[in-house]
Amino acid sequence: MKHPLDTHPFSLVLSGGGALGIAHLGVLYDMEQAGLAPAQIVGTSMGGIVGASLAIGLNEKHIRNNMDDFVKVSRWLNLSFDGNSIVKERKIRAIFEGIFGDRTLQDTAIPLTLIATDLFTGEKYLFTPESSTPLVDALLATMAIPGVFEEQHIDDRVLGDGFLCANLALDEAIHDYILAVDVLGTRSFTPTLPDNFFKTANVMEMMERSMRLLILNQTRAAIKRIQTEGKHLTLLEPDTAEFKTFHFNKAEAIRERGLGLLESELHLD
Repeated sequence: MKHPLDTHPFSLVLSGGGALGIAHLGVLYDMEQAGLAPAQIVGTSMGGIVGASLAIGLNEKHIRNNMDDFVKVSRWLNLSFDGNSIVKERKIRAIFEGIFGDRTLQDTAIPLTLIATDLFTGEKYLFTPESSTPLVDALLATMAIPGVFEEQHIDDRVLGDGFLCANLALDEAIHDYILAVDVLGTRSFTPTLPDNFFKTANVMEMMERSMRLLILNQTRAAIKRIQTEGKHLTLLEPDTAEFKTFHFNKAEAIRERGLGLLESELHLD
């Protein structure tokens, strides 16, 4: 028996999560094997980067090859000694320009929506399929973690990472059927609190856990809203608990956490 995603147009919603977002690639691989293609893509932060790559027509293998530039942090790390961020955007911009060229959001093969946050008001800012914003600029905005990556000045707004307002932007799905992949969902938590020898490590892990909890509660509220609207949500949550958001050096192991979820949880033929 076919799953409804086989027969209905659906929105693909990909969450943010830093290196954990590499698990999206495992899901994309299984989608290709099952012959599933979304009618809309919504992405936040790393989910936006993966989603934009899919939206311009790249297959999972091509996207995975492009991810090599993120796995090798030295290729995009460019430390800043002024401004509000640790990392300057020059190297990352060059990587994005090599992938996306001068495309705008109007130029994608699949309609794409990217999520950013207004750093003054906290409001969600949408880059929609009608936007004439260069895709590279929109991606730099959706992934601009405050303090880490440079904020983006676009349309008289100062924009930062979309995870601050909608890490899994279900509200922006326009179709009644939704396939969502949340790498910071319920399966992103270890069953115990940190117990390292060095207190500093414990503190850092507790801070990341707190951030994940804030994001999880944000996502739970979004799930309730779309369920009230009567939409059909298929939610995939890769098991990312043992990884940190900065574990780009564990890309292949993280990608594997996305593999098999369509078969095991959606029971696709």
